[in-house]
Amino acid sequence: MKPMTEARATFAPTSRWRHWELIFILAMLTAFGSVSIDMYLPAMSAIARDLHVAPHVIANTMASFFLGFALGQAVFGPIADRFGRKPPLYAGIFIYIAACMACALTKSADVLVVARLVQALAACAGGVTSRAAVRDLFSPAEMPRIFAAIMLVFGVAPMVAPFIGGYLLVWFGWRAIFWTQAAFGALALVAVFFRLEESHGGAHRPLHPFVIIRDYVLLLRDRRFIGFALPAALSNGGMFAYLTGCSHVFIDIFHVPPQHFGWFFGVNALGLISAAQLPARLMGRIDGARLFFGAQSAQMLVGLVLVASTLLGGGLWVIAPLLFLFVALNGAIMPTASALAMRPFAMNAGMASALLGTLPFGLGVVAAAILGKLPATTALPMTSVMAGCTVVAVLSSTLLAPAKPAQTAT
Repeated sequence: MKPMTEARATFAPTSRWRHWELIFILAMLTAFGSVSIDMYLPAMSAIARDLHVAPHVIANTMASFFLGFALGQAVFGPIADRFGRKPPLYAGIFIYIAACMACALTKSADVLVVARLVQALAACAGGVTSRAAVRDLFSPAEMPRIFAAIMLVFGVAPMVAPFIGGYLLVWFGWRAIFWTQAAFGALALVAVFFRLEESHGGAHRPLHPFVIIRDYVLLLRDRRFIGFALPAALSNGGMFAYLTGCSHVFIDIFHVPPQHFGWFFGVNALGLISAAQLPARLMGRIDGARLFFGAQSAQMLVGLVLVASTLLGGGLWVIAPLLFLFVALNGAIMPTASALAMRPFAMNAGMASALLGTLPFGLGVVAAAILGKLPATTALPMTSVMAGCTVVAVLSSTLLAPAKPAQTAT
């Protein structure tokens, strides 16, 4: 697939303050998924008890969220390329707020599953728009640094959200978590309306389903894109296995109090943020593809050690440091993959951004579904799925690696 090109947006940050304000807003949009997942994790066991269902039924709300986030990005990508970045973003945030309210008011686990699906469909507008706006506003050479900066700010969400969710659960009950998510959506809407300028005026591109499918197929056949996007998605599948299972492992198996769960989750998020800064510092001195493969290989090794430790009966203080390393390595993998995969694509940055989000969340559905079927009396189901994802990721990276470095679009 030949990269489609266009002139970059004329808007650019005019001061250091404006630069970081833009980074903050883009990070806020990226954080919709994290806020929706991480704030909710400490409450999963309590929700199951309150709605009188088994824990694996509430685990289905994670699977439905991953499914919605995967499907929604595939839809928002071409819409953002056709109509510009802000109109679909407005629609997504409005629907997100309504879905949060539905989650807060529900008395049925089945309704919660559906409401979380809709919440995810809407939330993904933020991530698609944010990644596409980076491609609109910054040169390919700047992109790794910008993605790292967004990760630095965005990383506050997975650090703080579990603490907020845990204490909201203890003080006000689990429904307050969803009211807080609705308030976050309202705050983002205000920031977008007043402080985010349109970075892409739209293009006269048909939205016929067959045309959209054709364009996605062309992207999937382009090794400059898929050679980084698919292996990164598989690595991220291990992260989704961690997200789905960690609440049960820490709280139910290792008996960590819900309000203290955030300490473990937050430390891991700190590792992810710190590692995410490495690509921006190293990609000028080390080939990006080599850095990407090295981080994946290291994550696979940690995943295999996690499985071995679980089989040998490792307790909380054995498993927790290994989980920290696993999550941290994912922080190095994803920004590197995003920069390398999107580098050749300008005019269709929205669709490329959508696929970068759709692939890992699609695999997240599979990981969550597998965990939902496995008896979770130990941490082995979670660690096994995590390790399995990394093994397949390294194999796919070896088989699909582009023959030469991605070419920069003009």
